[in-house]
Amino acid sequence: MVQQIIIFLLFIAAAAYILRLLYRTFFSKAEGCAKGCGSCGGLDFKKIEQEMEKRKNATMPNV
Repeated sequence: MVQQIIIFLLFIAAAAYILRLLYRTFFSKAEGCAKGCGSCGGLDFKKIEQEMEKRKNATMPNV
């Protein structure tokens, strides 16, 4: 009986976690992705593109 209660509580916790993830995915008010890890807000795509162009130009020989 105790084992069934523990399994039931673990199931409820897992279901609550999944529902929370789904809720945050579809009803998030934040900009960027809805994963909630916070890494998307820190990306500066313009800076990354400029860095890639700089590296590309540095490796290409001048003609």
